[in-house]
Amino acid sequence: MTSYPHLLAPLDLGFTTLKNRVLMGSMHTGLEETRDWNRVAEFYAERARGGVALMVTGGMAPNSEGGVFPGAAGLFSDQDIANHKVVTDHVHDAGGKIAMQILHAGRYAYSKDCVGPSAVKSPISPFPPRELDEDGIEKQISDMVMAAKRAKEAGYDGVEVMGSEGYFLNQFLVTHTNKRTDRWGGPYENRMRLPVEVVRRVREAVGTDFIVIYRLSMIDLIPDGSTWDEVVMLAKAVEAAGATILNTGIGWHEARIPTISTSVPRRAFTWVTKKLMGEVSIPIITSNRINTPQVGEDVLTDGCADMVSMARPFLADPHFVAKAKAGEAALITPCIACNQACLDHTFSMKIASCLVNPKACHETEIVLSPSSKSIGIVGTGPAGLASALAAAQRGMSVTLFDRADEIGGQLNMAKQIPGKEEFWGLVDYYRAAVAEAGITVKLGQEVTAQDLAGFDEVIVATGVAPRDPQIEGQDGDNVLSYIDVLRGKASVGKRVAIIGAGGIGFDVAEFLVTGDSTTENLDEWLVEWGVGDPSITRGGVRAEGPQPDAAVRQVTVLQRKATKLGKNLGKTTGWIHRATLKMKGVEMIGGVNYERIDADGLHVSFGEARENPTLIAVDTIVMCAGQVPRRSLADALEAAGTKCHVIGGADVATELDAKRAIDQGTRLVATL
Repeated sequence: MTSYPHLLAPLDLGFTTLKNRVLMGSMHTGLEETRDWNRVAEFYAERARGGVALMVTGGMAPNSEGGVFPGAAGLFSDQDIANHKVVTDHVHDAGGKIAMQILHAGRYAYSKDCVGPSAVKSPISPFPPRELDEDGIEKQISDMVMAAKRAKEAGYDGVEVMGSEGYFLNQFLVTHTNKRTDRWGGPYENRMRLPVEVVRRVREAVGTDFIVIYRLSMIDLIPDGSTWDEVVMLAKAVEAAGATILNTGIGWHEARIPTISTSVPRRAFTWVTKKLMGEVSIPIITSNRINTPQVGEDVLTDGCADMVSMARPFLADPHFVAKAKAGEAALITPCIACNQACLDHTFSMKIASCLVNPKACHETEIVLSPSSKSIGIVGTGPAGLASALAAAQRGMSVTLFDRADEIGGQLNMAKQIPGKEEFWGLVDYYRAAVAEAGITVKLGQEVTAQDLAGFDEVIVATGVAPRDPQIEGQDGDNVLSYIDVLRGKASVGKRVAIIGAGGIGFDVAEFLVTGDSTTENLDEWLVEWGVGDPSITRGGVRAEGPQPDAAVRQVTVLQRKATKLGKNLGKTTGWIHRATLKMKGVEMIGGVNYERIDADGLHVSFGEARENPTLIAVDTIVMCAGQVPRRSLADALEAAGTKCHVIGGADVATELDAKRAIDQGTRLVATL
């Protein structure tokens, strides 16, 4: 008997049956824009082989004005249909089903040609939209219907009509963006006319035996968003118009409430979808921060939905469902919701991938072919672990060394940060995967060049050491390294100055100001970020706003550069870290010179002229002033004439970049 009876149960849609209750949700990867259709096909086919019931593509534009950016992919011609048929044929040959998402970006389109219900500019785009007239609205409907017809011709099993996240159809629904007074504006019956008409005409165009999913915003998380009664009214109208399934959307892109980052509790919004259960008779899918089979099973057992949507977990591990079915959940490469290689790439116009699985979206590029070489790898941080697992996958004989007593390297510090609890699961996964792969592990010993003699290949992944900022008085008892702080080896006072405002500085600040992490307590997290019940507060935004717990310490973060502190944090998550520290009253000071440290605290000045000498009166100063590579072993190997490959922090010590380290280790091994 399966451990996940609800998750792995089939779902009968009448004209077709889904083999389980897992949807791979839509993600814009940028693959379609490469026009390399075999590459696109292999990405989706690999997930089909992994057992997911139904996949939804990244958003396909119905027309040029609706694309998320100029040149966004869509089905505009017979050649496009032929290209997409390459994808659907591969998916069907692999035993899967796939739907195409029709996404009209509306005022979110990064183009001067963007359109919307009213000329209300988005805060996340520089372009004001052009207000559509009657003919313009009809064109958008017709183009979306045509996209659905072409999707069917291209062999897709269905379409998803994107009506959430603040995109075009969602923009018509709320007075926040719809200021119209004609039949497309005013009362809610008018404002919901457009999405209902799109679904009705799509169903009419594609016939009965074709999946039509409508992605409905269950909670907008913006002022003047939809009420719960309006959500229910739309859901019923969309069902009547011919939708097969309702999928859940959470929050507009411009919302100032996190929805999918790692600090958001698991299944944080499934309670919203549960409110809709029983209001309609068609299946309902729930989404957001569902990343293990057990979480998915619990969601369905609790009656929150008929099906669960997971997107990024299928970047992390395309064989998520197959491993769950085989009783190998511990070997599922976990999505840690970091955004670093998926959403950050997408919003930087790069091909998406995955921090923990750099093969994602690069299936035809990173090929781990069989090899009988022996390989010695020093370091069990992200770079060393990734290279060891990739080597084992090739069939190499792998020995992994580390002077520490446990694997994980600086991941073991990252997991201590409030909001980064997912890193505990990542280290657990690596431990299970290394054991399953039969890798020899030698811990708790300093490795010498002699220990590495006899291997066909040697990889040095020895990581980083803290950089010495050379501040007068830094040897005092009131000065600590971030390593000692995060490993709990030192007592920290109530007033703290942090030297360095990179990712580590921000992490340490959050560690020091936080009592109990709300990521482990949904009710507290909802209060902290000001999320309310949409049946009580319009859009699910509490009138009183965020209500965080008081900081447990007074913290000041400083940097030498005069630029904005946290400027180089993640493109899609940096604002969350900055907002979190602001809510905790953390003071940010840039453009400082560190003059000296004494018993009174940290003495600084400002500017090249070292003006305005100031005492930051604190009990403890924590050094987060960057890192340098640990290269002593690599240097010794080279001196002894032993060729080695240096990767990760030992190669480049910029911050603690696990994404770069894992990618570098995997790609290196693929070339050996």
